[in-house]
Amino acid sequence: MTDHDQISRRTAVTAVAATAALLPLGTAATARAAERTGSATEAAPFQHGIASGDPLPDGILLWTRLTPTADALPGSGRGPATAVDWQVATDKGFTEVVARGTATTSAATDHTVKADVRGLSPATTYFFRFTALGVHSPVGRTRTAPAAGSAVTGVRFGVVSCANWESGYFSPYRHLAARTDLDAVLHLGDYLYEYKTGEYPALKYVVRPHQPGHEIISLADYRIRHGAHKTDPDAQAMHAAHPVIAMWDDHEFADNAWQGGAENHTPGTEGDWAARMAAAKQAYFEWMPVRPSTAGTTYRRLQFGTLADLHLLDLRSFRDEQAPIGSGKADDPGRTITGRAQLDWLKAGLTRSATAWRLVGTSVMISQVAFGSVPAHLLEPLAEVLGLPKEGLAINTDQWDGYTDDRRELLTHLSDRSIGNTVFLTGDIHMAWANDVPLKAATYPGQAPVATEFVVTSVTSDNLDDTLHVAPHTLSLPAAAAVRAANRHVKWVDMDSHGYGVLDVTAERTQMDYYAVSDKADPDATSSWQRSYRTLSGTQRVERADGPVA
Repeated sequence: MTDHDQISRRTAVTAVAATAALLPLGTAATARAAERTGSATEAAPFQHGIASGDPLPDGILLWTRLTPTADALPGSGRGPATAVDWQVATDKGFTEVVARGTATTSAATDHTVKADVRGLSPATTYFFRFTALGVHSPVGRTRTAPAAGSAVTGVRFGVVSCANWESGYFSPYRHLAARTDLDAVLHLGDYLYEYKTGEYPALKYVVRPHQPGHEIISLADYRIRHGAHKTDPDAQAMHAAHPVIAMWDDHEFADNAWQGGAENHTPGTEGDWAARMAAAKQAYFEWMPVRPSTAGTTYRRLQFGTLADLHLLDLRSFRDEQAPIGSGKADDPGRTITGRAQLDWLKAGLTRSATAWRLVGTSVMISQVAFGSVPAHLLEPLAEVLGLPKEGLAINTDQWDGYTDDRRELLTHLSDRSIGNTVFLTGDIHMAWANDVPLKAATYPGQAPVATEFVVTSVTSDNLDDTLHVAPHTLSLPAAAAVRAANRHVKWVDMDSHGYGVLDVTAERTQMDYYAVSDKADPDATSSWQRSYRTLSGTQRVERADGPVA
């Protein structure tokens, strides 16, 4: 990895939902109501919406998917090659077009379209659209990053992870789309799930069934599943309103994926793992607004002026198989979660970073966490949430806890070189956490932490109360208290809520505001602020903040 890395839906529903952030929230709600009652007209060429991503000071990546003929469905391999025009303007009416071009798409890329636009101005809001077959796409809004050497007073990201289609509606995306104060949305992985219908969650708890209904294995399968997600009106709204900076975790491939296989992959009946992973990656890069120069992996680096570097990790492509719980292999120095090249890339980037903050997107938790003190009757459902064997757990070996030598090397690097203001941003675990990150948990708080970590909960994927089928914040409370008592560096954990985070960064502090939605099974769920934690510059510690950033 080099430094060039810095560098059957209906028309009316799609058009309104994909521009929800540009319209009053009531208009988006009307679009969702039309979708549920089927009162809109048949779909046009841009039925999968539009998106942008990976903002640079001089550029942005634009995305859409064209349906040139009625049979050119995702994964079908059908439909003619078709020219698609794109435009970028400084105004919604496109009277001031600053960039334009044409791309040709075909079944070879599942009729997805990407335009890597350059020559734009830094820290600037733009509007974009596509045109094909005489039809304009919805209008999207995007924003470039600040210039590399420019002083930046603040940057603000929406933060999400773990969006299982069958578990509920993507209301957190809708609430992020309605905000006009975000520079981008950071998606920390599990954008979709690979399971067959009714496997996770059980069939009687499924809110809406997957497409396709079977477990996705082939390239066509992954394309169909991605395509279904891009018809969701709340996902379309988020992608149309903000550039999305995406990285993958395991479910974009299969549960507990590693470089040679996955827990949810059976070679005897599901074929070769390398072929399945290659198919999943191809579909991901076709359907996600991620710059193609990172093909094969999602680890890359973006910069936001002199304020923050954002290092994004790929913790599935290079890792060794997860160690069996109790095997003692978690501490084996020969095992890796990052791979040698990626760990060296990250350490080098952290060393030479000259920004006020170093943000690291890690799809799985880096903080050391022991679960052995959790009451016995909660160990099995907690293990189910974490995707671990249900006979009880001491640690989660799918996280950095299962690869302690890589973690020790990275955290020692921060400590030995006095690299401060490092904040890890994490998803995966379907819970919200605020943690200090000590070099050794056993010596905390006597030894100062070397970083902090903010973990966001899931958009919809089941957490503890869903698994137990009880009211939120009831049976989970003793489990959360036990985790905090046994892990003094964990300042807060919420095992039940679904929602999103808003990360606000200034030179003085980095703050995560945690928001929860009222009911993941309600497509019109409301959102409310839950808690806020911040890290003051130079402290490497989290503390509770009184309220969200204005």
